[in-house]
Amino acid sequence: MKFKQSLLSALVLCALSATNFAASAQTLRVANQGDALSMDPHSLSESLQFSVTGNVYEGLVLRNKDLSLAPGLATAWKQTSPTVWRFELRKGVQFHDGTPFTADDVLFSFARTQADGSDMKSYTNDFKEVRKINDFTVEIETKAPFPILPDVISLVYMMSKKWCETNQAVKPVDRRKGIENAASFRANGTGPYRLRERQPNVRTTFTRNGGYWGKIEGNAQEVVFTPIGNDATRVAALLSGEIDVMEPVPVQDIDRVNGAPGTKVMAGPELRTIFLGMDQKRDELLYSSVKGKNPFKDKRVRQAFYQAIDIDGIKRTVMRGASTPSALMVAPGINGFLAEQNKRLPYDPEAAKKLMAEAGYPNGFELAMNCSNDRYVNDSKICQAVAANLSRINVKINLQAETKGTYFPKVLRRDTSFYMLGWTPSTYDAHNALNAVLSCVDDKGAGQFNLGAYCNPKVDELTKKIQSETDKSKRSAMIKEVFDIHAADIGHLPLHQQALAWGMSKKVELVQLADNFMLFKWVTIKK
Repeated sequence: MKFKQSLLSALVLCALSATNFAASAQTLRVANQGDALSMDPHSLSESLQFSVTGNVYEGLVLRNKDLSLAPGLATAWKQTSPTVWRFELRKGVQFHDGTPFTADDVLFSFARTQADGSDMKSYTNDFKEVRKINDFTVEIETKAPFPILPDVISLVYMMSKKWCETNQAVKPVDRRKGIENAASFRANGTGPYRLRERQPNVRTTFTRNGGYWGKIEGNAQEVVFTPIGNDATRVAALLSGEIDVMEPVPVQDIDRVNGAPGTKVMAGPELRTIFLGMDQKRDELLYSSVKGKNPFKDKRVRQAFYQAIDIDGIKRTVMRGASTPSALMVAPGINGFLAEQNKRLPYDPEAAKKLMAEAGYPNGFELAMNCSNDRYVNDSKICQAVAANLSRINVKINLQAETKGTYFPKVLRRDTSFYMLGWTPSTYDAHNALNAVLSCVDDKGAGQFNLGAYCNPKVDELTKKIQSETDKSKRSAMIKEVFDIHAADIGHLPLHQQALAWGMSKKVELVQLADNFMLFKWVTIKK
Protein backbone atom coordinates (compact mmCIF):
# COMPACT_ATOMS: atom_id res chain seq x y z
CA MET A 1 0.00 0.00 0.00
CA LYS A 2 2.82 2.43 0.89
CA PHE A 3 4.47 1.67 -2.47
CA LYS A 4 1.22 2.46 -4.30
CA GLN A 5 0.81 5.73 -2.40
CA SER A 6 4.41 6.72 -3.17
CA LEU A 7 3.93 5.87 -6.82
CA LEU A 8 0.73 7.92 -6.98
CA SER A 9 2.44 10.89 -5.31
CA ALA A 10 5.29 10.65 -7.81
CA LEU A 11 2.82 10.60 -10.70
CA VAL A 12 1.06 13.69 -9.32
CA LEU A 13 4.39 15.52 -9.01
CA CYS A 14 5.31 14.53 -12.57
CA ALA A 15 1.94 15.73 -13.79
CA LEU A 16 2.40 19.09 -12.04
CA SER A 17 5.93 19.41 -13.42
CA ALA A 18 4.67 18.76 -16.95
CA THR A 19 1.94 21.30 -16.34
CA ASN A 20 4.42 23.94 -15.19
CA PHE A 21 6.59 23.36 -18.24
CA ALA A 22 3.62 24.01 -20.52
CA ALA A 23 2.07 26.77 -18.44
CA SER A 24 1.35 30.12 -20.04
CA ALA A 25 -1.01 32.99 -19.42
CA GLN A 26 -3.77 31.01 -21.12
CA THR A 27 -3.17 27.62 -19.53
CA LEU A 28 -5.50 26.95 -16.61
CA ARG A 29 -4.28 24.40 -14.07
CA VAL A 30 -7.07 22.93 -11.96
CA ALA A 31 -6.77 20.46 -9.08
CA ASN A 32 -9.50 18.53 -7.29
CA GLN A 33 -9.41 16.04 -4.44
CA GLY A 34 -10.74 13.37 -6.82
CA ASP A 35 -11.00 12.57 -10.51
CA ALA A 36 -13.92 12.12 -12.85
CA LEU A 37 -14.30 8.35 -13.04
CA SER A 38 -15.06 8.27 -16.75
CA MET A 39 -15.37 10.50 -19.80
CA ASP A 40 -18.70 8.84 -20.62
CA PRO A 41 -21.44 11.37 -19.75
CA HIS A 42 -24.02 8.64 -19.14
CA SER A 43 -21.98 6.29 -16.96
CA LEU A 44 -22.21 8.04 -13.57
CA SER A 45 -24.66 10.57 -12.16
CA GLU A 46 -22.26 12.50 -9.95
CA SER A 47 -21.50 16.21 -9.73
CA LEU A 48 -17.76 16.12 -10.44
CA GLN A 49 -18.47 13.82 -13.38
CA PHE A 50 -21.02 16.29 -14.77
CA SER A 51 -18.74 19.24 -14.05
CA VAL A 52 -15.78 17.79 -15.95
CA THR A 53 -17.62 16.22 -18.88
CA GLY A 54 -19.92 19.25 -19.12
CA ASN A 55 -17.04 21.17 -20.64
CA VAL A 56 -16.90 18.69 -23.51
CA TYR A 57 -20.51 17.58 -23.88
CA GLU A 58 -23.75 19.57 -23.84
CA GLY A 59 -27.47 19.02 -23.43
CA LEU A 60 -30.37 20.42 -25.39
CA VAL A 61 -30.78 22.86 -22.51
CA LEU A 62 -27.94 24.61 -20.68
CA ARG A 63 -27.70 26.76 -17.53
CA ASN A 64 -26.92 30.44 -17.20
CA LYS A 65 -24.62 31.82 -14.49
CA ASP A 66 -27.66 32.14 -12.19
CA LEU A 67 -28.63 28.51 -12.97
CA SER A 68 -31.67 29.56 -15.00
CA LEU A 69 -32.36 27.65 -18.20
CA ALA A 70 -30.64 28.71 -21.42
CA PRO A 71 -30.74 27.44 -25.01
CA GLY A 72 -28.13 24.80 -25.69
CA LEU A 73 -28.23 22.33 -28.53
CA ALA A 74 -31.90 23.28 -28.76
CA THR A 75 -32.70 26.89 -29.58
CA ALA A 76 -36.33 26.72 -28.45
CA TRP A 77 -38.82 24.37 -26.82
CA LYS A 78 -42.52 24.36 -26.06
CA GLN A 79 -45.29 22.07 -24.90
CA THR A 80 -47.57 21.17 -27.77
CA SER A 81 -49.82 19.12 -25.48
CA PRO A 82 -49.73 18.19 -21.76
CA THR A 83 -47.55 15.16 -22.53
CA VAL A 84 -45.52 16.38 -25.54
CA TRP A 85 -42.56 18.75 -25.66
CA ARG A 86 -41.15 19.91 -29.01
CA PHE A 87 -37.50 20.99 -29.30
CA GLU A 88 -36.06 22.97 -32.19
CA LEU A 89 -32.43 21.93 -32.63
CA ARG A 90 -29.52 24.26 -33.30
CA LYS A 91 -28.29 24.08 -36.89
CA GLY A 92 -24.67 24.13 -37.96
CA VAL A 93 -23.32 22.43 -34.82
CA GLN A 94 -20.55 19.88 -35.24
CA PHE A 95 -19.15 17.28 -32.91
CA HIS A 96 -15.42 17.59 -32.28
CA ASP A 97 -14.68 15.06 -35.03
CA GLY A 98 -16.57 17.19 -37.58
CA THR A 99 -19.74 15.09 -37.65
CA PRO A 100 -22.89 17.27 -37.87
CA PHE A 101 -25.26 17.24 -34.89
CA THR A 102 -28.81 16.22 -35.87
CA ALA A 103 -32.02 14.77 -34.47
CA ASP A 104 -30.62 11.25 -34.89
CA ASP A 105 -28.03 12.00 -32.20
CA VAL A 106 -30.78 13.21 -29.86
CA LEU A 107 -32.84 10.05 -30.29
CA PHE A 108 -29.71 7.94 -29.84
CA SER A 109 -28.55 9.80 -26.71
CA PHE A 110 -31.89 9.62 -24.91
CA ALA A 111 -32.17 5.91 -25.72
CA ARG A 112 -28.62 5.40 -24.44
CA THR A 113 -29.61 6.78 -21.02
CA GLN A 114 -32.02 3.87 -20.60
CA ALA A 115 -29.52 1.17 -21.63
CA ASP A 116 -27.98 -1.28 -19.19
CA GLY A 117 -25.02 0.38 -17.50
CA SER A 118 -26.49 3.88 -17.61
CA ASP A 119 -26.61 5.93 -14.44
CA MET A 120 -29.02 8.38 -16.08
CA LYS A 121 -32.17 6.27 -16.11
CA SER A 122 -33.95 8.39 -13.50
CA TYR A 123 -33.72 11.40 -15.83
CA THR A 124 -35.66 9.76 -18.66
CA ASN A 125 -37.63 6.97 -16.98
CA ASP A 126 -40.95 8.70 -17.65
CA PHE A 127 -40.36 9.13 -21.38
CA LYS A 128 -42.85 7.26 -23.53
CA GLU A 129 -41.26 8.09 -26.87
CA VAL A 130 -38.66 10.38 -28.42
CA ARG A 131 -39.43 10.94 -32.08
CA LYS A 132 -37.82 12.74 -34.98
CA ILE A 133 -39.99 15.26 -36.81
CA ASN A 134 -37.16 16.28 -39.14
CA ASP A 135 -33.38 16.62 -38.90
CA PHE A 136 -33.68 19.58 -36.56
CA THR A 137 -36.90 18.98 -34.68
CA VAL A 138 -37.66 16.33 -32.06
CA GLU A 139 -40.59 15.61 -29.80
CA ILE A 140 -40.50 14.00 -26.39
CA GLU A 141 -43.71 12.35 -25.31
CA THR A 142 -44.01 11.48 -21.64
CA LYS A 143 -46.21 8.97 -19.87
CA ALA A 144 -47.92 11.79 -17.95
CA PRO A 145 -47.77 15.60 -18.03
CA PHE A 146 -44.23 16.71 -17.24
CA PRO A 147 -44.05 20.52 -16.86
CA ILE A 148 -40.43 20.58 -15.61
CA LEU A 149 -39.02 18.35 -18.36
CA PRO A 150 -36.60 20.99 -19.75
CA ASP A 151 -35.05 21.32 -16.26
CA VAL A 152 -34.75 17.56 -15.94
CA ILE A 153 -32.80 17.05 -19.17
CA SER A 154 -30.24 19.83 -18.67
CA LEU A 155 -27.66 17.23 -17.62
CA VAL A 156 -28.50 14.66 -20.29
CA TYR A 157 -25.58 15.29 -22.60
CA MET A 158 -25.77 14.55 -26.32
CA MET A 159 -23.41 12.03 -27.91
CA SER A 160 -22.64 11.32 -31.55
CA LYS A 161 -24.54 8.28 -32.78
CA LYS A 162 -21.99 7.72 -35.53
CA TRP A 163 -18.99 8.01 -33.20
CA CYS A 164 -20.47 5.65 -30.61
CA GLU A 165 -21.33 3.06 -33.25
CA THR A 166 -17.86 3.31 -34.83
CA ASN A 167 -16.14 2.98 -31.46
CA GLN A 168 -18.33 0.21 -30.00
CA ALA A 169 -19.70 2.53 -27.34
CA VAL A 170 -23.40 2.29 -28.16
CA LYS A 171 -24.16 1.55 -24.50
CA PRO A 172 -22.54 3.08 -21.43
CA VAL A 173 -20.52 0.65 -19.37
CA ASP A 174 -21.59 -0.33 -15.89
CA ARG A 175 -19.28 1.35 -13.37
CA ARG A 176 -20.47 -1.14 -10.76
CA LYS A 177 -18.69 -3.89 -12.70
CA GLY A 178 -15.52 -1.96 -13.46
CA ILE A 179 -15.91 -2.31 -17.24
CA GLU A 180 -14.65 0.29 -19.73
CA ASN A 181 -15.12 1.06 -23.39
CA ALA A 182 -13.89 3.78 -25.77
CA ALA A 183 -16.22 6.38 -24.26
CA SER A 184 -14.64 5.81 -20.84
CA PHE A 185 -11.35 7.45 -21.82
CA ARG A 186 -12.11 9.25 -25.10
CA ALA A 187 -14.71 11.93 -25.84
CA ASN A 188 -16.44 13.50 -28.81
CA GLY A 189 -18.85 16.22 -27.78
CA THR A 190 -20.05 19.56 -29.10
CA GLY A 191 -18.85 21.63 -26.14
CA PRO A 192 -16.41 24.52 -25.80
CA TYR A 193 -13.48 22.24 -24.91
CA ARG A 194 -12.08 19.10 -26.50
CA LEU A 195 -10.47 16.21 -24.65
CA ARG A 196 -6.82 16.01 -25.70
CA GLU A 197 -5.32 13.60 -23.19
CA ARG A 198 -6.74 11.34 -20.52
CA GLN A 199 -4.61 9.70 -17.83
CA PRO A 200 -7.05 8.52 -15.12
CA ASN A 201 -6.11 9.66 -11.62
CA VAL A 202 -3.04 11.49 -13.00
CA ARG A 203 -3.97 14.21 -15.49
CA THR A 204 -6.65 15.12 -18.02
CA THR A 205 -5.98 17.85 -20.57
CA PHE A 206 -8.56 19.85 -22.49
CA THR A 207 -8.08 22.31 -25.35
CA ARG A 208 -10.31 25.12 -26.53
CA ASN A 209 -12.72 24.17 -29.32
CA GLY A 210 -12.02 26.68 -32.08
CA GLY A 211 -15.13 25.62 -33.94
CA TYR A 212 -17.52 26.02 -31.01
CA TRP A 213 -20.97 27.25 -31.99
CA GLY A 214 -21.32 29.50 -28.95
CA LYS A 215 -19.37 32.18 -27.12
CA ILE A 216 -16.42 31.31 -24.89
CA GLU A 217 -16.10 34.26 -22.52
CA GLY A 218 -12.88 33.15 -20.87
CA ASN A 219 -9.37 33.01 -22.33
CA ALA A 220 -8.15 29.55 -21.30
CA GLN A 221 -6.73 27.86 -24.39
CA GLU A 222 -5.73 24.76 -22.44
CA VAL A 223 -6.99 23.31 -19.17
CA VAL A 224 -4.98 20.74 -17.22
CA PHE A 225 -7.04 18.92 -14.59
CA THR A 226 -5.05 17.09 -11.91
CA PRO A 227 -6.49 15.04 -9.04
CA ILE A 228 -4.57 15.62 -5.80
CA GLY A 229 -6.15 13.63 -3.01
CA ASN A 230 -3.93 14.82 -0.16
CA ASP A 231 -5.28 18.08 1.30
CA ALA A 232 -1.88 19.44 2.34
CA THR A 233 -0.34 18.68 -1.05
CA ARG A 234 -3.24 20.34 -2.85
CA VAL A 235 -3.02 23.51 -0.74
CA ALA A 236 0.78 23.63 -1.09
CA ALA A 237 0.46 23.37 -4.86
CA LEU A 238 -1.86 26.38 -4.89
CA LEU A 239 0.27 28.49 -2.56
CA SER A 240 3.43 27.74 -4.57
CA GLY A 241 1.77 28.65 -7.85
CA GLU A 242 1.94 25.14 -9.34
CA ILE A 243 -1.84 25.21 -9.86
CA ASP A 244 -4.27 28.07 -10.46
CA VAL A 245 -7.51 26.71 -9.00
CA MET A 246 -8.29 23.95 -6.52
CA GLU A 247 -11.29 22.59 -4.69
CA PRO A 248 -12.22 21.97 -2.07
CA VAL A 249 -10.09 24.07 0.21
CA PRO A 250 -9.97 22.16 3.52
CA VAL A 251 -11.96 24.13 6.08
CA GLN A 252 -8.91 24.37 8.34
CA ASP A 253 -6.88 26.02 5.54
CA ILE A 254 -9.33 28.70 4.39
CA ASP A 255 -7.75 31.46 6.48
CA ARG A 256 -4.28 30.41 5.36
CA VAL A 257 -5.17 30.57 1.67
CA ASN A 258 -6.93 33.91 2.12
CA GLY A 259 -3.95 35.27 4.02
CA ALA A 260 -1.38 34.39 1.37
CA PRO A 261 -0.37 37.27 -0.95
CA GLY A 262 -1.27 35.62 -4.26
CA THR A 263 -4.29 33.46 -3.44
CA LYS A 264 -7.88 33.75 -2.26
CA VAL A 265 -10.85 31.56 -1.39
CA MET A 266 -14.20 31.88 -3.11
CA ALA A 267 -16.85 30.55 -0.73
CA GLY A 268 -20.59 30.13 -1.07
CA PRO A 269 -23.52 27.87 -0.28
CA GLU A 270 -23.86 24.55 -2.08
CA LEU A 271 -27.12 22.90 -3.06
CA ARG A 272 -25.88 19.44 -2.02
CA THR A 273 -27.32 17.59 0.98
CA ILE A 274 -25.08 15.05 2.71
CA PHE A 275 -27.02 12.17 4.25
CA LEU A 276 -26.77 8.61 5.56
CA GLY A 277 -28.68 5.70 4.07
CA MET A 278 -29.61 2.33 5.56
CA ASP A 279 -30.44 -0.99 3.94
CA GLN A 280 -34.13 -1.36 4.72
CA LYS A 281 -34.90 -4.15 2.24
CA ARG A 282 -32.85 -7.24 3.01
CA ASP A 283 -34.16 -9.60 5.66
CA GLU A 284 -30.61 -9.80 7.01
CA LEU A 285 -27.98 -7.10 6.65
CA LEU A 286 -24.90 -8.03 4.61
CA TYR A 287 -22.45 -6.49 7.05
CA SER A 288 -23.74 -6.70 10.61
CA SER A 289 -23.36 -8.87 13.69
CA VAL A 290 -27.16 -9.24 13.81
CA LYS A 291 -28.16 -12.51 12.17
CA GLY A 292 -31.58 -13.60 10.98
CA LYS A 293 -33.10 -10.12 10.85
CA ASN A 294 -32.50 -6.57 9.72
CA PRO A 295 -32.48 -3.98 12.53
CA PHE A 296 -33.00 -1.14 10.05
CA LYS A 297 -36.48 -2.44 9.27
CA ASP A 298 -37.40 -1.18 12.74
CA LYS A 299 -38.10 2.54 12.79
CA ARG A 300 -36.94 2.71 16.40
CA VAL A 301 -33.43 1.73 15.34
CA ARG A 302 -33.39 4.27 12.53
CA GLN A 303 -34.57 6.96 14.93
CA ALA A 304 -31.99 5.92 17.52
CA PHE A 305 -29.23 6.38 14.95
CA TYR A 306 -30.65 9.79 14.03
CA GLN A 307 -30.82 11.03 17.62
CA ALA A 308 -27.39 9.65 18.49
CA ILE A 309 -25.69 11.87 15.88
CA ASP A 310 -24.40 15.15 17.28
CA ILE A 311 -24.77 17.22 14.11
CA ASP A 312 -23.90 20.48 15.85
CA GLY A 313 -20.73 18.87 17.15
CA ILE A 314 -19.85 17.75 13.63
CA LYS A 315 -20.46 21.29 12.38
CA ARG A 316 -18.27 22.72 15.10
CA THR A 317 -15.33 20.29 15.19
CA VAL A 318 -15.26 18.58 11.79
CA MET A 319 -16.67 21.25 9.47
CA ARG A 320 -15.36 24.23 11.51
CA GLY A 321 -18.64 26.01 10.99
CA ALA A 322 -18.71 25.49 7.21
CA SER A 323 -21.92 23.46 7.12
CA THR A 324 -25.65 23.94 7.66
CA PRO A 325 -27.34 21.10 9.60
CA SER A 326 -30.42 19.82 7.80
CA ALA A 327 -33.55 17.83 8.52
CA LEU A 328 -34.57 17.70 4.86
CA MET A 329 -33.18 15.86 1.84
CA VAL A 330 -32.99 19.10 -0.15
CA ALA A 331 -31.22 22.37 0.54
CA PRO A 332 -32.34 25.99 0.73
CA GLY A 333 -32.43 27.19 -2.88
CA ILE A 334 -34.12 24.02 -4.13
CA ASN A 335 -37.76 24.46 -5.14
CA GLY A 336 -39.78 22.62 -2.50
CA PHE A 337 -37.55 23.43 0.47
CA LEU A 338 -39.55 24.77 3.41
CA ALA A 339 -37.74 26.29 6.38
CA GLU A 340 -40.61 25.32 8.67
CA GLN A 341 -39.95 21.64 7.91
CA ASN A 342 -36.23 21.91 8.44
CA LYS A 343 -36.26 20.97 12.13
CA ARG A 344 -34.13 18.04 13.19
CA LEU A 345 -35.02 15.58 15.89
CA PRO A 346 -33.09 16.55 19.02
CA TYR A 347 -29.65 15.09 19.66
CA ASP A 348 -30.37 12.81 22.63
CA PRO A 349 -28.13 9.77 23.24
CA GLU A 350 -30.18 8.66 26.25
CA ALA A 351 -33.41 8.66 24.25
CA ALA A 352 -31.54 6.80 21.51
CA LYS A 353 -30.42 4.13 23.99
CA LYS A 354 -34.01 3.62 25.13
CA LEU A 355 -35.16 3.22 21.52
CA MET A 356 -32.44 0.63 20.91
CA ALA A 357 -33.51 -1.28 24.02
CA GLU A 358 -37.17 -1.15 23.00
CA ALA A 359 -36.21 -2.54 19.60
CA GLY A 360 -34.39 -5.44 21.24
CA TYR A 361 -30.80 -4.17 20.97
CA PRO A 362 -29.88 -2.97 24.49
CA ASN A 363 -26.28 -4.00 23.89
CA GLY A 364 -26.15 -2.61 20.36
CA PHE A 365 -24.49 -4.45 17.48
CA GLU A 366 -21.63 -4.24 14.99
CA LEU A 367 -22.14 -2.70 11.58
CA ALA A 368 -20.00 -1.83 8.55
CA MET A 369 -20.27 1.72 7.22
CA ASN A 370 -19.21 2.74 3.71
CA CYS A 371 -17.85 6.21 3.01
CA SER A 372 -15.76 7.96 0.40
CA ASN A 373 -12.63 9.79 1.44
CA ASP A 374 -12.17 12.06 -1.59
CA ARG A 375 -15.62 13.15 -2.72
CA TYR A 376 -17.26 15.46 -0.17
CA VAL A 377 -15.80 18.01 2.23
CA ASN A 378 -14.22 16.06 5.12
CA ASP A 379 -16.25 12.99 4.15
CA SER A 380 -14.19 10.38 6.00
CA LYS A 381 -13.88 12.64 9.06
CA ILE A 382 -17.66 13.04 9.15
CA CYS A 383 -18.03 9.28 9.09
CA GLN A 384 -15.46 8.91 11.88
CA ALA A 385 -17.47 11.38 13.96
CA VAL A 386 -20.70 9.50 13.26
CA ALA A 387 -19.00 6.25 14.29
CA ALA A 388 -17.90 7.86 17.55
CA ASN A 389 -21.43 9.15 18.16
CA LEU A 390 -22.98 5.74 17.55
CA SER A 391 -20.56 4.08 19.96
CA ARG A 392 -22.46 5.89 22.73
CA ILE A 393 -25.48 3.70 21.97
CA ASN A 394 -23.27 0.59 21.81
CA VAL A 395 -23.17 0.41 18.00
CA LYS A 396 -19.68 -0.54 16.89
CA ILE A 397 -19.01 0.85 13.41
CA ASN A 398 -16.47 -0.85 11.18
CA LEU A 399 -15.68 2.12 8.96
CA GLN A 400 -14.67 1.45 5.37
CA ALA A 401 -13.54 4.78 3.90
CA GLU A 402 -12.10 4.55 0.41
CA THR A 403 -11.51 6.49 -2.77
CA LYS A 404 -14.63 7.17 -4.77
CA GLY A 405 -13.22 5.06 -7.61
CA THR A 406 -14.00 1.95 -5.57
CA TYR A 407 -16.60 3.41 -3.22
CA PHE A 408 -19.18 4.40 -5.83
CA PRO A 409 -19.19 1.09 -7.74
CA LYS A 410 -19.65 -0.73 -4.43
CA VAL A 411 -22.55 1.30 -3.05
CA LEU A 412 -24.24 1.74 -6.44
CA ARG A 413 -24.58 -2.02 -6.73
CA ARG A 414 -26.12 -1.88 -3.23
CA ASP A 415 -23.29 -3.89 -1.69
CA THR A 416 -23.69 -1.97 1.56
CA SER A 417 -25.65 -1.89 4.79
CA PHE A 418 -24.98 1.68 5.93
CA TYR A 419 -23.49 4.43 3.79
CA MET A 420 -22.98 8.16 3.28
CA LEU A 421 -23.99 9.95 0.09
CA GLY A 422 -24.50 13.50 -1.16
CA TRP A 423 -27.20 14.68 -3.56
CA THR A 424 -27.74 17.88 -5.51
CA PRO A 425 -31.02 17.93 -7.47
CA SER A 426 -29.83 18.69 -11.00
CA THR A 427 -33.20 20.27 -11.79
CA TYR A 428 -33.00 22.53 -8.70
CA ASP A 429 -36.42 21.11 -7.90
CA ALA A 430 -37.35 18.66 -5.12
CA HIS A 431 -38.93 16.23 -7.60
CA ASN A 432 -35.46 15.14 -8.71
CA ALA A 433 -34.57 13.97 -5.21
CA LEU A 434 -38.00 12.41 -4.70
CA ASN A 435 -37.74 10.42 -7.92
CA ALA A 436 -34.09 9.37 -7.69
CA VAL A 437 -33.47 9.03 -3.94
CA LEU A 438 -36.80 8.60 -2.11
CA SER A 439 -38.92 6.57 -4.53
CA CYS A 440 -39.28 2.81 -4.36
CA VAL A 441 -36.72 1.13 -6.61
CA ASP A 442 -37.88 -0.12 -10.01
CA ASP A 443 -36.06 -1.17 -13.18
CA LYS A 444 -36.92 2.02 -15.09
CA GLY A 445 -34.85 4.49 -13.07
CA ALA A 446 -37.10 5.44 -10.16
CA GLY A 447 -35.17 5.13 -6.90
CA GLN A 448 -31.92 4.58 -8.81
CA PHE A 449 -29.95 6.25 -6.01
CA ASN A 450 -32.19 5.01 -3.20
CA LEU A 451 -29.40 2.61 -2.29
CA GLY A 452 -30.99 1.39 0.92
CA ALA A 453 -34.31 0.71 -0.84
CA TYR A 454 -36.49 2.82 1.44
CA CYS A 455 -40.04 2.37 0.13
CA ASN A 456 -43.37 3.98 0.93
CA PRO A 457 -46.09 3.61 -1.75
CA LYS A 458 -47.65 6.92 -0.70
CA VAL A 459 -44.36 8.69 -1.49
CA ASP A 460 -44.38 7.10 -4.95
CA GLU A 461 -47.97 8.08 -5.55
CA LEU A 462 -47.33 11.70 -4.59
CA THR A 463 -44.07 11.87 -6.55
CA LYS A 464 -45.88 10.93 -9.75
CA LYS A 465 -48.55 13.56 -9.07
CA ILE A 466 -45.90 16.19 -8.31
CA GLN A 467 -44.27 15.50 -11.66
CA SER A 468 -47.50 16.26 -13.52
CA GLU A 469 -49.02 19.00 -11.37
CA THR A 470 -48.99 22.47 -12.94
CA ASP A 471 -50.67 24.33 -10.06
CA LYS A 472 -47.76 25.62 -7.96
CA SER A 473 -49.63 25.73 -4.65
CA LYS A 474 -50.97 22.18 -5.03
CA ARG A 475 -47.53 20.98 -6.11
CA SER A 476 -45.82 22.62 -3.12
CA ALA A 477 -48.37 21.10 -0.74
CA MET A 478 -47.67 17.62 -2.13
CA ILE A 479 -43.90 18.09 -1.84
CA LYS A 480 -44.40 19.11 1.79
CA GLU A 481 -46.51 16.01 2.38
CA VAL A 482 -43.83 13.73 0.93
CA PHE A 483 -41.16 15.21 3.17
CA ASP A 484 -43.46 14.89 6.17
CA ILE A 485 -44.00 11.20 5.39
CA HIS A 486 -40.29 10.60 4.81
CA ALA A 487 -39.38 12.36 8.07
CA ALA A 488 -41.97 10.34 10.01
CA ASP A 489 -40.55 7.13 8.49
CA ILE A 490 -36.94 8.17 9.23
CA GLY A 491 -36.33 7.07 5.64
CA HIS A 492 -32.81 8.50 5.55
CA LEU A 493 -30.61 10.39 8.01
CA PRO A 494 -29.99 13.89 6.60
CA LEU A 495 -26.85 15.53 7.96
CA HIS A 496 -26.03 18.91 6.43
CA GLN A 497 -25.29 21.06 3.42
CA GLN A 498 -21.58 21.66 2.99
CA ALA A 499 -20.21 25.04 1.93
CA LEU A 500 -18.28 25.55 -1.28
CA ALA A 501 -14.67 26.67 -0.89
CA TRP A 502 -12.60 27.08 -4.04
CA GLY A 503 -9.02 28.25 -3.77
CA MET A 504 -7.50 30.21 -6.63
CA SER A 505 -4.78 32.53 -7.75
CA LYS A 506 -5.75 36.19 -7.56
CA LYS A 507 -5.04 36.26 -11.31
CA VAL A 508 -8.04 34.00 -11.95
CA GLU A 509 -11.60 35.16 -12.50
CA LEU A 510 -14.31 32.50 -12.64
CA VAL A 511 -17.95 31.78 -11.91
CA GLN A 512 -18.78 29.65 -8.87
CA LEU A 513 -22.09 27.87 -9.30
CA ALA A 514 -24.10 26.60 -6.33
CA ASP A 515 -24.19 23.12 -7.91
CA ASN A 516 -20.35 23.01 -7.67
CA PHE A 517 -19.85 22.87 -11.43
CA MET A 518 -16.73 24.58 -12.80
CA LEU A 519 -17.22 25.64 -16.42
CA PHE A 520 -13.97 26.52 -18.16
CA LYS A 521 -15.71 28.78 -20.70
CA TRP A 522 -16.21 31.35 -17.92
CA VAL A 523 -12.62 31.35 -16.60
CA THR A 524 -10.16 34.15 -17.34
CA ILE A 525 -6.47 34.13 -16.41
CA LYS A 526 -5.15 37.67 -16.04
CA LYS A 527 -1.51 38.45 -16.86
